[in-house]
Amino acid sequence: MRNLSLKLEDTIFQETESLLGQLQTNRNRYINEALEFYNKLQKRRLLAKQLSKESTLVANESLSVLKEFEALEDNEA
Repeated sequence: MRNLSLKLEDTIFQETESLLGQLQTNRNRYINEALEFYNKLQKRRLLAKQLSKESTLVANESLSVLKEFEALEDNEA
């Protein structure tokens, strides 16, 4: 495990401390779970952004291929 020093805004610290008392969990466990959740969220956002970009590329290419097929059909008729 790594040691980490960080600075928190007072309001975030106070809210966290209040929640820790209600949840009856320790600060380290809470912060680890919070960071794990946030990392998963960010990975999903990055993946969604990448999929959106690639979907746009595929859609544009699909339209191009469709136009080529339509042109071939028009030439055959």
